[in-house]
Amino acid sequence: MRIVFMGTPGFAVPSLEALIGAGHQVAGAFSQPDKPVGRHQNKLQPTPVKMCAQAHGISVFQPEKLRDGTALAILQELDPELIVVAAYGRILPDDILALPPRGCVNVHSSLLPKYRGAAPINWAILQGEAQTGVTIQRMVRNMDAGDIILQRATPIGETEDAASLYDRLAQMGGELVVEAVARIQAGTAVCTPQDHSKATQAPMLSKALSHINWTRSAWEVHNQIRGLVPWPSATTDVITGDTIKLHRSCLPGRAVSAYPGVIVAAGKEGIDIACGDGKVLRILELQAPGKKKMSAADYLRGNPIQI
Repeated sequence: MRIVFMGTPGFAVPSLEALIGAGHQVAGAFSQPDKPVGRHQNKLQPTPVKMCAQAHGISVFQPEKLRDGTALAILQELDPELIVVAAYGRILPDDILALPPRGCVNVHSSLLPKYRGAAPINWAILQGEAQTGVTIQRMVRNMDAGDIILQRATPIGETEDAASLYDRLAQMGGELVVEAVARIQAGTAVCTPQDHSKATQAPMLSKALSHINWTRSAWEVHNQIRGLVPWPSATTDVITGDTIKLHRSCLPGRAVSAYPGVIVAAGKEGIDIACGDGKVLRILELQAPGKKKMSAADYLRGNPIQI
């Protein structure tokens, strides 16, 4: 099938690779504009999808806007049967949605209708979900509200963070989109409407989510830490008085009577902090201001804590 692919970050690359590997003709790839990087912001970093597409000899288009007619003209020239979108980062206008005869489909990293929006992987962990998955859905005007073509669930490990789950779901998305496109091509795809009354939102992340409130339960704080990896990271000032990023934690199951936020143990196993439910959260990996990420045990060698 003749396809135009739209995607930007690393999450989208397995889907593009899978479509190419399945023998589809990817006529072009759309990706967000390259972003400046470096200390002086004087270099442009190509997106992962751009690098992947170029490695396969696929033309890449990076329009600044989608509603000024430029993108539509490019797509009309490319003449795709189907548009496949995976984490492109922009909402497609109606004229683009209506262009391909077989429509537009999206690779979304949640079990829709739960977690519609920009950060479904993070929010599934932040909310303590036991499972998530990938949905291939028909695209409509409203974000992530289209009919479901295929859906596959996967459990979320109790210590799995958003970065590792991101990689797993990216691979799953590649597998699932190839299956969905095959059904669309064969005319056997069954589209199931979403139950919009069960929809939940997964808005963009911000640093406002970072600061830990230790009166919450140990499980909730643990989810906050692993759900905000690698950005914006959960933070606390109870260890040194300065804001420290917390990257990895575990739940040792220890009950204490200490006030929430009090350090109750610090040693080679990590730093134990009391939480609001009377249980301990153990910090395993952290990052002090101006320092690299390190294990809590390594941190304590140079910064001992007296209990």
